Amino acid sequence: MMINKRLISVCDESKKYMGLTIVCSWIGLVCNIIIIWLIGQLLNTMVAGQTLDLMSGSLWGAMSNYKLTTTLSLSTGIIITVIALIIKLVSHHLYGLYSYKSSANARTTLRRLVYEKLLRLGMDYQNAEKTSGVVQLSIEGVEQLEIYFGKYIPQFFYSLLAPLTLFVVISFISWKAALVFMLCVPLIPMSIIAIMKVAKRILKEYWNNYANLGDTFLENLQGLTTLKVYGQDEQKHIEMNEEAEGFRRITMKVLSMQLNSINIMDLIAFGGSAIGTIVALYQFKNGHLGVGDLIIIILLSSEFFIPLRLLGSYFHIAMNGMAASDRIFALLDTEEENIINGKVIPIREGLDISVENVNFSYDGKRQVLKDISFDLMPGGLTAIVGESGSGKSTMAALLLAQKKVRDGKILLNGVSLSEVAPYELYQHVSLVSAHSHIFKGTLRDNLLMAKPDATQAEINEALKTARLDEFITSLPNGLETEVSENGSSLSGGQKQRLALARVILANRQAIIFDEATSNIDVESEEAIWDAIYDLSKTKTIMVISHRLASVRRAKAIHVFKMGELVESGTHEELMIKDGVYANMVSRQQQLESIREVR
Repeated sequence: MMINKRLISVCDESKKYMGLTIVCSWIGLVCNIIIIWLIGQLLNTMVAGQTLDLMSGSLWGAMSNYKLTTTLSLSTGIIITVIALIIKLVSHHLYGLYSYKSSANARTTLRRLVYEKLLRLGMDYQNAEKTSGVVQLSIEGVEQLEIYFGKYIPQFFYSLLAPLTLFVVISFISWKAALVFMLCVPLIPMSIIAIMKVAKRILKEYWNNYANLGDTFLENLQGLTTLKVYGQDEQKHIEMNEEAEGFRRITMKVLSMQLNSINIMDLIAFGGSAIGTIVALYQFKNGHLGVGDLIIIILLSSEFFIPLRLLGSYFHIAMNGMAASDRIFALLDTEEENIINGKVIPIREGLDISVENVNFSYDGKRQVLKDISFDLMPGGLTAIVGESGSGKSTMAALLLAQKKVRDGKILLNGVSLSEVAPYELYQHVSLVSAHSHIFKGTLRDNLLMAKPDATQAEINEALKTARLDEFITSLPNGLETEVSENGSSLSGGQKQRLALARVILANRQAIIFDEATSNIDVESEEAIWDAIYDLSKTKTIMVISHRLASVRRAKAIHVFKMGELVESGTHEELMIKDGVYANMVSRQQQLESIREVR
């Protein structure tokens, strides 16, 4: 279809601006018709007036009457022409304004819909579209739709309106020429429809190649250090060149298709204009048309085909946008967990979390978690430990509803997590991980993200609890210090303490720390652990940690192994059992003693 009804209905606000754009185009056409009609009538008047006066008597009288008639015609024509030109100038300006507003509104709407969808999907969005693909669709893909809304759709309807208007006007002069023009006009949209069938397939392939190339580039850029270390950068360079060459070939196909289709439309447009003009010339030769009428037909003949010819030019860019919109709608149509009338979590001091007989599998075959049950309560730290791949981070993802529990239950103050809307959940539970993101901006900006209306006293208290107050005080600009993208201007420990201060300021009832102290200096690690234990006095804290020495003071330690909860208890109780936990502690102590000897 040349019109994507769903795309237009989604961007409903753009409709009125597209309508106004069409009206402005039509007013401009009417002004053109008036000016050309005046030129033709002036020529007819001049020719008719000269002939009439010469036959009426004296040469002086003929000359006087001719000059008077010509002067009156010119003065009237000039005034009307000037008015028409001013109206056309205003309509052209408004056309640009309304065209921009229609496309700008559509772009804003689509980006908002994509963003809201991503928020609802959470981390599950990657099942529908890769991160690089989302970025490309949200930026380049949406930008491609600027022509679709601002130019193509208005031009489509104007291309239907303009030939009808011109047919009515020219039919008063020569219905034969008008009929020829009208019969040739549909050949252009017919050629567009034929081209569209080929274009959809090519453009779909184009966008797939574009997304894959972007994904490869992003991956190689993020892993550039690793590639350099292992000497694989040249190999990746070769592979990326091959992908780029594939993208170049499909791009050339798109351009070739566009060029060939433009040639076809030019042939139809100029051919139709020529045929109609020839018909008018024959009528002029036979004396059925005046010279002015012939000029009107010749000048207006192009106006029959220019709108459709321009529509064809916009069509190719619009098709690119429609191909992008197909992928945008594929993302928007991604199935999500619909929670109707989501329940509210009762507010208490802290948050009681109960995990009851939870089983989980990513692929429906291999069980990642097997019959897990435990409780988290305020007033003490709960730790989950285990070797890599034991299911610790999966458990955290389930508690944060990043993954859905299909078998078993998770209760928050007695309410099933499956009945709680994500927004309600995040009002009670927060996360600090090894990858907590620090945004570009000031330190204050990053903190106020958690609580925009926070007072300076609240900020100071959060910084003090996170053991970050001395560092902030030492900075010349304090909280107004600019932070680079992803906190690259801060050390690992400073980033983590800033993330901790942010979550403290948010004042959630429960906080999950997923390897929050990995890959940071010892001083920062100790400061963060002191802050975590302080928070655990009043809040529900769950810590996932590889470093067992740090969780010795935990109220409860749950040991995971191969997706099963194999042991639970305090550090002392688990050491007495001399089981999996005691073995892990022993091995870590041995490794640390070896490092100290070295």
